[in-house]
Amino acid sequence: MSVLIAFLKGLFRIVFRLKLSGLEKLDFSQPTILMPNHVSLLDALLLALYLPQEATFVVNTSIARRLRLPLKLVRHITVDPLNPYSVRKMVKTVQSGVPLVLFPEGRITTTGGLMKIYSGIAYIALKTGAKLIPIAINGAERSKLSYIGHKIKTVLFPAIRIQVGDHFRIEQQPGVSMKLQKQQAADTILTTMQEHLLKSRLKTEVNLFNELLLQASLHGQTNKICEDLTQSLTYKKLIVSSYVFGRKLRPKLNKQAAIGLLLPNSIAHVIALFALLRLGKTPAMLNFSAGQQSLLDACETAVLRTIITSRQFIEKAKLEATIQALAQEITIIYLEDVKDEVKLSDKLGGLLDYWMSAQAEQGFRDIILFTSGSESKPKGVVLGHDQLYANIQQCKAVFDFTAADKMFNALPMFHSFGLTAGTLLPILTGVPVMLYPSPLHYRAIPEVVYDRNATILFGTSTFLAGYGRAAHPYDFHSLRIVVAGAEKLKDEVRELWSQKFGIRIFEGYGATEASPVVSINSPLNYKRGTVGKLLPSIRYKLEPIPGIEHGGNLLIQGPNIMKGYLIHGKGFVPCPEWYDCGDVVELDAQGFLSIKSRLKRFAKIGGEMISLQLVEELATACYGDIPVATISVADGRKGERILLFTTKEGLNLQEFKAKLNEKGYTPMLLPSRLQVIDKLPLLGSGKTDYVALKKHVEAALEQGT
Repeated sequence: MSVLIAFLKGLFRIVFRLKLSGLEKLDFSQPTILMPNHVSLLDALLLALYLPQEATFVVNTSIARRLRLPLKLVRHITVDPLNPYSVRKMVKTVQSGVPLVLFPEGRITTTGGLMKIYSGIAYIALKTGAKLIPIAINGAERSKLSYIGHKIKTVLFPAIRIQVGDHFRIEQQPGVSMKLQKQQAADTILTTMQEHLLKSRLKTEVNLFNELLLQASLHGQTNKICEDLTQSLTYKKLIVSSYVFGRKLRPKLNKQAAIGLLLPNSIAHVIALFALLRLGKTPAMLNFSAGQQSLLDACETAVLRTIITSRQFIEKAKLEATIQALAQEITIIYLEDVKDEVKLSDKLGGLLDYWMSAQAEQGFRDIILFTSGSESKPKGVVLGHDQLYANIQQCKAVFDFTAADKMFNALPMFHSFGLTAGTLLPILTGVPVMLYPSPLHYRAIPEVVYDRNATILFGTSTFLAGYGRAAHPYDFHSLRIVVAGAEKLKDEVRELWSQKFGIRIFEGYGATEASPVVSINSPLNYKRGTVGKLLPSIRYKLEPIPGIEHGGNLLIQGPNIMKGYLIHGKGFVPCPEWYDCGDVVELDAQGFLSIKSRLKRFAKIGGEMISLQLVEELATACYGDIPVATISVADGRKGERILLFTTKEGLNLQEFKAKLNEKGYTPMLLPSRLQVIDKLPLLGSGKTDYVALKKHVEAALEQGT
């Protein structure tokens, strides 16, 4: 028997390229429960071969009857899941010192992700006080012995990794009902397993282009992964096109570090992005809706000398004047010109790179996104490949998406949600994605979602409201995951989607600086009116705020937090140990996060961050050096709107609008109302008391004045 086991261990290490880690953590001197995730019929066999011999498996009686011969190779106890005394039997077994191997999900996953945790293991953990040890199995879900072969590409001998985690315990709580304790314990086990799965999947020194090559090999080179309204790409075509485009770009970019991308959601944008990643350059995602001045400021902030764009896009978006202004300082490369320059030798070179699986060149591993700064100039947020990859894996740990899904993404790639969740996540996890150029086409988008049979949709509350009102009740029949972010989800939007389409929207919360997802509701953890639970490996602390009784200012740490800022005129400023989200939040006993208010002086209009400081500076430039103050209030259509207060009579918003046009700023900076008051409320320091001003306005709005 020992010879057979030794043979199987050696064979499996070879055929499955098996990697095991953490076995040295196992110590069975105290009551212990081993908790693996369950992804295939291989799991138990692999664990039986490589775990210490004392480990005893819990086997369903019906399965035990079918697998009598294999079970002779391992220690096991049989239990009848329909017999209430089975749990007591397991409790006594653990208390006797026998280490149990128990799959908390109770079944092999049919989704590709973790499934619900049964309360039985929670009860055993509470009653025994045993050490609970999570075990992460990765790769076996791609075997022919998994239950998701209809959702992903499976192979006979996938590479498999097994990682043993650190132990934890769940203590009983005197005075708390056992029902509630079991529920809380099951939540703790789920959260800990998600955390350990994430850690087992994270990598160091990630390169997103190299990750593209890996995902193509896993999901199939001929698998269609990306499309827009005019064309589609397989993994192979995307990779070859990136090689070819990179070859044409290399002599044009010389030693430049960061290159601007001024493009809408499209196949061309994806190719350009991965071509830059292949060359070791830093793509800087430019917001074409921000206005001429903000674009010029962003280019100065990131020290951009070259922008890649498209003539067709510039014409359709009516950005000719903006491009003329940018071209005075920056070299503009048009995709159409590069395409015309491609020769047969370039195509052959790209194919050669593809056949050789040429890795990304040495260089930078960053992407720059821009967000409004308190200094009124846009700040560059420097996100490393490691941070972006970590956020993708964090989302994957809590959501079950596979290659059987199809994502629809109309959120622009200059938006962190549109870049990470809407573009990189699907392409780098094997989920085909449909890219749409604008989220504002409320009537067209439901038709495209219907036509493409999309199963996943991202949007802001504003956009989802527009789609919901315009769509036929059957347009979204294929959707199974709808996620709202970037602004608070309105109750009326939630109800509209629930009543009209029978769809529950999963609200999340994020920040560009967090790559961007921080928390999210999910099918396993959902609570209406909250933004869900923090993603695995995100640590937090709440900073008390004077005058606010419940909650506090949210500060976070995690593998997805940015490297730092690019500040206009200052350069790179590293991220501090704790990133200050600038939001007042509350966490309930179950860990669900609720956003109470925002400390930072921004308004979110249609999901876009608008600096209230910049509005005040422009108002001063327009009207002269007079006291002004801006606040934002809730708006049912756009999320928020801006109110401008001044102490001078006779001013009007037409002058402000003309100033915005003159300086090339976005029209979203225009306040919805200008109001004259006797004097602005002030703090003891002499600064404007925005809290008092906002309370006064909200009270007046409630009274209808």
